[in-house]
Amino acid sequence: MATSSTPAAAVSPEVVLVHKFPEVSFAYDEREVALYALGVGACGADAVDEKELHFVYHRDGQPHIKVLPTFVSLFPNKNSNGLGFVDVPGLNFDASLLLHGQQYIEMYKPIPSYANVVNKIKVAGLHDKGKATVLELETTTSLKDSGEILCMNRSTIYLRGAGGFSDSSRPYSYANYPANQVPRISIPNSAPSAVYEDQTKQSQALLYRLSGDYNPLHSDPEIAQIAGFTRPILHGLCTLGFATRAVIKSFCNGEPTTVKSIFGRFLLHVYPGETLSTEMWLDGQKVHYQTKVKERNRAVLAGFVLLKHIPSSLETEDGSAHEDARGTSDEETGDGHAHGEPAG
Repeated sequence: MATSSTPAAAVSPEVVLVHKFPEVSFAYDEREVALYALGVGACGADAVDEKELHFVYHRDGQPHIKVLPTFVSLFPNKNSNGLGFVDVPGLNFDASLLLHGQQYIEMYKPIPSYANVVNKIKVAGLHDKGKATVLELETTTSLKDSGEILCMNRSTIYLRGAGGFSDSSRPYSYANYPANQVPRISIPNSAPSAVYEDQTKQSQALLYRLSGDYNPLHSDPEIAQIAGFTRPILHGLCTLGFATRAVIKSFCNGEPTTVKSIFGRFLLHVYPGETLSTEMWLDGQKVHYQTKVKERNRAVLAGFVLLKHIPSSLETEDGSAHEDARGTSDEETGDGHAHGEPAG
């Protein structure tokens, strides 16, 4: 549970790991899908963008608008009342020191533009890092009527000041997911295959929060200053939406169902109004990316987007990938526990 101060024994792993989270049912519709798309910049530079209009409008008679895959990153908010964290017995921390470090998303079927769904949540990982505790929460979302699984979110949360609950010579570490699901980042040294720039709006965080992330750090100037920022900052998951949009627009011809999985590591905050420059490298069916704030020349997000197939526009006549689109390895390096940004 969140507390105003951290006790000596901040974490009781045996209590945390046996906690049973209640299932959360909710519905969403096309209005929410379109509002989210606008919140992560769709049609922001061009209201009739042919690769993005279908995210907000029934273009050419299409029966339903299309859904950006990062729309599902909103689903875990239903477990936390939009504040970025859940109440877990045996876990005591100062909520003001909480950082959202990473987000991993898997899509198992195309996301419908409206649905009744159910979230099932579990603790997927718990790690003592000495000065912090790393908590991984896994949210699996299914269609309520059929039980078909739509997607999975794994949110990595850093609880600063809550570590040191185990023997420092053998620090506690628990993970409940396959080793091949450990996402790694590798930013190539070569020139990027594509670069996409997006100018965020001064009101971007205020627009994005209407999708259900109500952490006041992104809207209240006084709270932002207490947290050490000159003004409210952009939600990290909003930046992830911008970066994934850049990949879909650059490599998928605007088709969102091409995306299989998404990973992002939050490195630094973004102020609304800044320009996001996303550098992308196509490596087989994986697009590595790094997003920077142009005005400060600082990396704020890095990760990858795994595609279901190489888009036909990037294939040669014999069906193989162009030389600069071929990859030799699906492995990456990186410890995944270096940085973060305030959650929510």
